[in-house]
Amino acid sequence: MRTPTSRTRLEPGHAVPRRTLDPVLGPPVTLPDPGRLTHVQFRRFAGCPVCNLHLRSVVLRHEEIERAGIREVVLFHSPADELREHVAHLPFAVVADPDRLLYAEFGVEAHCRSLLDPRAWPAIVRAVVRGVIELARGRGRLPATSQPAGRLGLPADFLIAPDGGLLAAKYGEHVYDQWSVDELLTLASAPATAR
Repeated sequence: MRTPTSRTRLEPGHAVPRRTLDPVLGPPVTLPDPGRLTHVQFRRFAGCPVCNLHLRSVVLRHEEIERAGIREVVLFHSPADELREHVAHLPFAVVADPDRLLYAEFGVEAHCRSLLDPRAWPAIVRAVVRGVIELARGRGRLPATSQPAGRLGLPADFLIAPDGGLLAAKYGEHVYDQWSVDELLTLASAPATAR
């Protein structure tokens, strides 16, 4: 397995070094998980409406993901204190990376195309409408007006084997370009030679 250099896009076959991450809630998490596949998602900032739209689909099928032998780990580039109030309801590990160190290590970028790509606009509209409804019901929280690491992050997904081998990677081209739960489950069930 090849070991990546900083700011290099990872490809299947790269080795992901073992480390311990401290989620904003709950016990430390080993990445990669030595007993099952790990799906690592890089999202944007705490309270990001588009990120919340996607994570809702993951929450709704979390038990199915777990049964498939996959551990979810989600990273945001917001400080832990800010992130904690937005993710308390999520059933998986959420890690704060305000200095974007893991983003750099995994080659995850920020770019103005995250919001400007017309393919993202329907999801942005759905996310904003859903966010307004949640706020009106008293169940939502607005994101902080200032985002130290910016608002232009692109999503990325990585599927990592228990031994640290990267099985699959997706670098989003716009704010709502990530694996669906169905795509994740298909990748996880594929024979290793087909990944």
